[in-house]
Amino acid sequence: MITQILFILIISFSSFEPPAANAHDYQDALSKAVLFFEGQRSGVLPQYQRMKWRDNSGLSDGWTYNVDLTGGYYDAGDNIKFGFPMSFTTTMLAWSVIEFGDSMPPAELRNSMVAIRWASDYLLKTVGDPINDHNCWERPEDMDTARTVYAVDAPKPASDVAGETAAALAACSMAFRAYDPSYSETLIRNAVKAFEYADTYRGAYSDNSDIRDGVCPFYCDFSGYQAS
Repeated sequence: MITQILFILIISFSSFEPPAANAHDYQDALSKAVLFFEGQRSGVLPQYQRMKWRDNSGLSDGWTYNVDLTGGYYDAGDNIKFGFPMSFTTTMLAWSVIEFGDSMPPAELRNSMVAIRWASDYLLKTVGDPINDHNCWERPEDMDTARTVYAVDAPKPASDVAGETAAALAACSMAFRAYDPSYSETLIRNAVKAFEYADTYRGAYSDNSDIRDGVCPFYCDFSGYQAS
C-alpha cells in the first residue's frame, strides 16, 4: 500500500498550477499522499501531527534487545515495521524531493522532508511478529501482540535489505544535503556501512535462518538481490 502511494508523488510533483474546472486536483492529491504517511507513523508523535486521531504507539519496540526501536512506519494496515519495503518507500520519497523539490511549495516540501526523516531515523530496524499480528487486527495504540525483533547480524546474508537500506540512506543524504549538512553526512556514512554489509555477506535475507520466519511469506526475496 505504501509503495503504491508513491506513484502519485512522482507524477504530481512536476506541476502545481491551479486545476481547471472539472479537472483532477493533483495538487490536493499530492498533499494527501504525503499526509497518508502521518497515519502510518509509529512511536512518539510530534505536536505538529496533523492526523489528530492517531496517538503514540509501539513505545516498547526493541526492549527485548535493550535498544530503542521506536519510530518508523507501520506496513500497510498492519502493526508491523518491515525494513525492506520501508527502505524502498524512503528511497522513493527522497528521490521525489531530489528531482522535484524546487517545484514544491514550501509547506509541502517541509511535509515531505519530515516524512523522509521519520523513516531515515529508523532504517535497519524491523519490528513485529507477522504471524501474531496478522491474526489480530487492532489499532496500533491498543496492540498487545508480540513485538519480536528480527536482527540481521554478520555473517548471515542480507544483500537485498541491506542494499535497499543503503540506497535509501544515500538518497536521503542527497535530499538533506542543502538543508541539514550534518545529518546528510551521518546518513551517507551509514549508507556506506549498509552497502559494505550487503556486498560482504551476499545472499537473500529471506535465506537467513535468523529472520526467515519473520519475513516469509510476506516479503520473501527469491534471489532477487542477484539482479543488482
